[in-house]
Amino acid sequence: MKVVVEADGGSRGNPGPAGYGAVVFSADRAEVLAEAKEAIGVATNNVAEYRGLVAGLTEAAGLGAAEVAVFMDSKLVVEQMAGRWKVKHPDLIPLHTRARALASQFDHVRYTWIPREKNSHADRLANQAMDAAANPTVGKPAAANPAAAKPAAERPAAPAEKPSAPTAPGWTGATGTPTRLLLLRHGQTELSVQRRYSGRGNPPLTDTGRGQAESAARYLARRGGIAAVISSPLQRCRETADAAAKLLHLDVSVDEELTETDFGAWEGLTFTEAAERDPQLHRRWLKDTSTKPPGGESFDAVQQRVLAARDRIIAEHGGTTVLVVSHVTPIKTLLRLALDAGPAILYRLHLDLASLSIAEFYGDGPASVRLVNQTTYL
Repeated sequence: MKVVVEADGGSRGNPGPAGYGAVVFSADRAEVLAEAKEAIGVATNNVAEYRGLVAGLTEAAGLGAAEVAVFMDSKLVVEQMAGRWKVKHPDLIPLHTRARALASQFDHVRYTWIPREKNSHADRLANQAMDAAANPTVGKPAAANPAAAKPAAERPAAPAEKPSAPTAPGWTGATGTPTRLLLLRHGQTELSVQRRYSGRGNPPLTDTGRGQAESAARYLARRGGIAAVISSPLQRCRETADAAAKLLHLDVSVDEELTETDFGAWEGLTFTEAAERDPQLHRRWLKDTSTKPPGGESFDAVQQRVLAARDRIIAEHGGTTVLVVSHVTPIKTLLRLALDAGPAILYRLHLDLASLSIAEFYGDGPASVRLVNQTTYL
C-alpha cells in the first residue's frame, strides 16, 4: 500500500510550548487514513518537527504501508532524513535515529519539502497541539470516535475545516506515539518437545529451535524499525534474541523480570505427572492465578515483575519499537496488560514456539494488541 504522510511541528518561543501534528492520506490524497497530534511541553521547533515525522511514520506503519511519500515544511528535517545534511544538534540525534529506524521498515520512503501553505492539514493539528501545550485545559483527548475503529476504506475523509478525532487503537482515545513491543517466544528445546514444564531450568535450543530463531530473525530484519532487543536471561531466550540482534545490528539487553514462571517441584514434569503428584493443588493452580506450585511462583507474582519490566522498557525506550524475547507466561501477561483482561485469558491464549505477538502501550494510558501468535515465517 502507498500512502502520503504530511507532518508538522512548532514551538511558540523556540523553545516554548510545543506540539506536533501528522496526517496519513491515501496515495491519491482522497482519503484521510490516520491522524496524530500531541502537546509535548517546552521544546524547540526542530524537536517538534521531528516528533511529528516520527508520529506520521508510526501511523503509516500501523496501517501496513509499504511505500511512503513524506511531505514537510521543515527543510532541515527533510534534508537530514534524505541524508544530504548532517545531524549535529544533540537533541535531534536520538529523534533522527528513531525516525530512520521507523523508515527502514518500509520498502521505500521519499522526503519532499513543501511550503507551509501546502502543509495546512498537519499545520492545523500542530497548532491545536501547541494550544494544548500553552494551556493544558485546551485540547485534551477527545472522546473516542466509533468511526475511527472502522477500516480505512469505510471512513469518510475529514473535512479540511473540521479537526478529526486523534487516531487511536480501537475506541480508547489514545494519542501520541506508542511504545510497540514485539513479543517473540523462544525456539524449541528438548523440554518443549517432551511437553514438560520448563520454567527456571536452562535448556538450550535444539537444532529445530535454532532454525526457528533464525527464521524469526530474518523476518524481523526484513521488517526493520526495531530500536532495541531485550531478553529473558535464560539460554533459550538469549539464543533466540542473539539471532535477531545479529541481523538487526543491535546489542541484547537482559531483563531478569522477563524470565519464565518458577514451577518449583513441577519443573521438568509433564502435565500428567504434575497432576498425579499434587492432584488438588494442580487443579486449583489451573484456575487460580494466586496459587503457587510447590516451592514455585504464582502467576500473580509473575504479573507484578512483568509489569515492572514493561514500565522500565517504556521509560527507557518510549515511542520506539522494542523486540522482547521471553517465555509463554510473561508474553501472555504483557498481552493481558495491553487488553486490560481478567486472569482467565492466561489459560486460554495459545502461543507457539518462536511465535510473534505485538502489543502497544501509549503514554496517556491506553494500550492495544495488534497481533497474536504469528508463525508464518517459520
